[in-house]
Amino acid sequence: MAKRRALVLLSLVELLAMSVWFSASAVVPALAAAWKLSASSQAWLTMSVQIGFVAGALGSAVLNLADRVPAPRLFALSCVLAGAATGLIPAAGEAFGLVLGLRFLTGLLLAGVYPVGMKIMATWTKEDRGFGVGLLVGALTLGKAAPHLLKVVGGVKDWRLVPLVSGALAVSGGLIAVRFVREGPFRTAAAAFDRKYVIDMWRDRGTALANLGYFGHMWELYAAWTWVPVFLVAGFRARGVDESWASLAAFVFIAAGGAGSLVAGRLADRLGRTAVTSGAMAVSGLCCLTAGLLFGGNPWLLAGFCFVWGFAVVADSAQFSAGISELCPAERTGTALTLQTSLGFLLTLVTIRLVPTLERLVTWRWAFAFLALGPAVGIWAMLRLRRLPAAAKMAAGRR
Repeated sequence: MAKRRALVLLSLVELLAMSVWFSASAVVPALAAAWKLSASSQAWLTMSVQIGFVAGALGSAVLNLADRVPAPRLFALSCVLAGAATGLIPAAGEAFGLVLGLRFLTGLLLAGVYPVGMKIMATWTKEDRGFGVGLLVGALTLGKAAPHLLKVVGGVKDWRLVPLVSGALAVSGGLIAVRFVREGPFRTAAAAFDRKYVIDMWRDRGTALANLGYFGHMWELYAAWTWVPVFLVAGFRARGVDESWASLAAFVFIAAGGAGSLVAGRLADRLGRTAVTSGAMAVSGLCCLTAGLLFGGNPWLLAGFCFVWGFAVVADSAQFSAGISELCPAERTGTALTLQTSLGFLLTLVTIRLVPTLERLVTWRWAFAFLALGPAVGIWAMLRLRRLPAAAKMAAGRR
């Protein structure tokens, strides 16, 4: 009972805190019109968060903050401050540089939420770690979808509502964490950040392949989460459908990943991590190649297709983290997860920036096709890992 309560509360806080991630990206069409933003400026609304997250994750690892500051306290404080930084966006007016600074600060602070939340989850799970991390990723996925739902209920008319409410949700999550979030019985003392292990990790073939699979997944994920909502708005407008319906479809697209994470977590614990991650990437990669063919057609068919894409695109995410935690030495879990996530998020800067450029060159019909390269590489890496003896360390020997 205590474990179930801990997992539910941890996931709830993750959901509330992560609502700030896309709080500016969700209102890109409104901001682009109001502030006359270029495609590059629009991309920077998300890229600044990604850069802040990478800086925060690496800085936290080097300074060993999760050991110097109790993980639940760091988790709670990061939630509150990220919410405050987001809530200040409307006060910035049209000072775009200040908005980007607040977005960077938000990403920096979220590095104390996502990786630290995974670390806390690992202290509560062992044989069921795939499901546990899947539950956490599912919660953060719903959180990242939340700004699009907020836009439906009022943000279409006034974009300021979205960052204000998202910020308030994150602050409330931090207050819940202060009172209720604790580490579990499988807590181990993490060693200090070891620069030597950063190199040694890549010499271990199993860990390197698991990371490569994760990088293939990340090549697609955040570009899709950032630009599919804009793609949906354009597609619905082309058929004369109100933008609020497109925002609802965008919410469903991202939120579907919450269900995908839970289903994949259960399956991976039973069938193996390499099998489930490869299957999810095969589906999402196919969606990258075919999504544009539906643009301009029936908007409800497009929305249904994006539901399938959203379900698959993040289903594998938690299993890469769970796999790394099983493959690396227990005392190096924090370092391994930090490096995996920070490098993966750094990679997303490339694809987030490329999609609007490609949209101008080849239209929405083919703008997402290049994202399929990531799942293709990821599938190759996971199938290679599946044949290694090291794969037996994952999911209690299920590959």
